[in-house]
Amino acid sequence: MKIGSIDLAPPFALAPMAGMTDTAFRRLVKRTGGCGLVVTEMVSSEGLVRGIDRTLEYAEYTEEERPVSIQIFGGDPEKMASAAQIVEGMGADIVDINMGCPVPKIAKHNAGCSLMREPEHAQEVVSAMARAVKIPVTVKMRAGWDHDQINAPEMARRMEDAGAAAVAVHGRTAAQSYSGQSDWDLIASVAAGVSIPVFGSGDCIEPEDVVRRVRGTGIAGVLVGRGALRNPWIFEQAAAIASGRAPRIISEEERGRFLLDYVDLLLNERANEAEGFRHLAPGTASAAEDRPARGHDRWVINKLRALNSWYTKGLDNGSHLRVAVNSADSIARLRGIIEEFFFQRRPVRML
Repeated sequence: MKIGSIDLAPPFALAPMAGMTDTAFRRLVKRTGGCGLVVTEMVSSEGLVRGIDRTLEYAEYTEEERPVSIQIFGGDPEKMASAAQIVEGMGADIVDINMGCPVPKIAKHNAGCSLMREPEHAQEVVSAMARAVKIPVTVKMRAGWDHDQINAPEMARRMEDAGAAAVAVHGRTAAQSYSGQSDWDLIASVAAGVSIPVFGSGDCIEPEDVVRRVRGTGIAGVLVGRGALRNPWIFEQAAAIASGRAPRIISEEERGRFLLDYVDLLLNERANEAEGFRHLAPGTASAAEDRPARGHDRWVINKLRALNSWYTKGLDNGSHLRVAVNSADSIARLRGIIEEFFFQRRPVRML
């Protein structure tokens, strides 16, 4: 499938998740294979236009991640168009607009899913963006605001008329947040009503789920969020199933290596920021790693804590790993916990 001139193969994409799908995680997912597109964490259009450093960091990506979509949020057509131009200037392949975030601090500012309550205004935003850039403009939305305002089919038609090259639909309303079930019949009806590609999202936990959602439904592709946090190999496995092959079983050692590689990439990222982009080779442990965590080391440990709340689901003794990671007070201890659990096949020890 294609979004504009961008070829996506396979049509499986990593969904944007605030605080989770940073550039380090996206790179590792791409390395596992089978992921046709990654989308950044959502970025404030206001922050981009004002050149706020922290906002720009959220939009950073590497060549390894291509094709890459930078997702922005906001409700002012002029600022969203200017932000889209900044995204284009950063070299992104696609600019995506968030119309699906149900978080009140986003929605209350006429952004995120609140735009679905104002279809005409949302259409103006997308039209302004599409006129401002040459790269494809895409839209991520939900089923609607609540049970009484399910309008994704109408919104998708408006987005297509406004110049959107594709839409993605999470089959829950903003009011549902992540409760209940994603309505894939609704997503299929959205796909039937437009000529642009439609991605579906919601409840794809197993690779079989990903493949099933695109077979015979008219849905062009699948965005996977929480399923990829639990299993970063879900795209590789889904691609294998789609091509008629049995999905590969992921070993305990591979799962452990993923976490260690994630630690390395996060450390590199912070070291580059703090020391003028000085290169720190992956796998190189700092002499200070065994000291109590502070500064960017604490940031890395907190990132592992967040990921492991999902990554350990379904693992034997996964709760033990979560507790041990939450107690880690240094990078060296964090590495030791991961190695004990995945490589030495023994219960992790609490210090």
